[in-house]
Amino acid sequence: MIYVEKRLGYGNNIVSLQRKYELIDESKKRKAMRILTLMTAGLLAMPMAAQQQQKQQTVANSNREFKVVKQLPITSVKNQYRSGTCWDYGTLGYLESEILRKTGRTFDLCEMFVVNKDYMDNATHYVRMHGYSQISEGGSCDDVLEVIRRHGICPEEAMPAPGSLTGDTLANFKVFFPELERMVSSIVRANADLNRFTESEQKQALAKEPRAHWQDSVQAIIEKYVGRCPETFVYEGKTYTPQSFAASLGLDLDDYVSLTSYTHHPFDAWFVIEAPYKWRLKPSYNIPIEQLMAVLDEALDKGYTVAWGGDVSGDFKREGIALLPDSVVPTQQLRQEQWDDWRFTYDHVMLIYGKAVDEQGKPFYLVKNTWGEYGPYKGTWYMSRDYMTLNTTYLFLNRQALPKTLQEALTKANFN
Repeated sequence: MIYVEKRLGYGNNIVSLQRKYELIDESKKRKAMRILTLMTAGLLAMPMAAQQQQKQQTVANSNREFKVVKQLPITSVKNQYRSGTCWDYGTLGYLESEILRKTGRTFDLCEMFVVNKDYMDNATHYVRMHGYSQISEGGSCDDVLEVIRRHGICPEEAMPAPGSLTGDTLANFKVFFPELERMVSSIVRANADLNRFTESEQKQALAKEPRAHWQDSVQAIIEKYVGRCPETFVYEGKTYTPQSFAASLGLDLDDYVSLTSYTHHPFDAWFVIEAPYKWRLKPSYNIPIEQLMAVLDEALDKGYTVAWGGDVSGDFKREGIALLPDSVVPTQQLRQEQWDDWRFTYDHVMLIYGKAVDEQGKPFYLVKNTWGEYGPYKGTWYMSRDYMTLNTTYLFLNRQALPKTLQEALTKANFN
């Protein structure tokens, strides 16, 4: 089944991108619409998920043959379906692999718990910013970490199954999120016309104060579609709160860091990546791209999986392969140029869990997607090292996987 509204993997929708498109000058409109088309085409929600059973073996398609040379344990492939929640599914999948690495235990953590808490946090931020912020299905790895830190987490079975409250079998935000967006925007706007762009129009539209008891209205919509978060629940015979369950998982939430690589900020320093869906304003540490890729390789070699945020709007094939045209050589300069002119955006989150080579010895990474057991590799994509080099927005990983010198540099560098 194809999701005809074409919601993006990080949760933005076609309307939000069209608003951004309307803001740019006429000379750039055709380029922006081409980018929009690529992004939406590359991020359609996929079919239903099932248990992943990939073996360490040589796998092939009509054009390429891959030999897996490193494969770390992961949990089953999940399906974000008709929801823009790759950031949620991808990051929880990453944290599940971290728990598996540390404890040997397999968990299925609840994506809708994160949605419930994160969307209320996002609405609160929007109101505190007087409407000058983003209301979006989308987010980043930082959102999941912050939800667990502040609210805890629960297992999948402690909340209604995704989609079950609306008669679907998987998460379906086609009706839910537009309704939530209308409600949240109306809290701070006397006239909720979201297409007003001029300063004078914005001032006319803004309410003098937020609507009374708005939190109750927002929470009611969230719970209608994804369910109420439990205060307590029983798991394997023991009673937990979300906070006590999170504490039992063996994760040190202070261990996780975000690394990036752009030249519009100095290297060896923290900065907030300027992407609309990084609304929590959590910083990433900036290093040269060659160093970032070396960090990725070393982390995998040490046995650490890595969460990936990046761009899949171009050469991210439906056949489970992501690679650049032979004519494209990834460089620091090209990364920056494509980021600045929007050819390269932040639009998806997945999990890197291994390495492979093709028949010519070209290096690839095993990447667990969030679209269910789709494609010839049942939810895994083979992403070339060149593609990874050019299209990575950030890596999110355990600081213990980093070289000692980089760990020390992160600690010494202040985020000002």
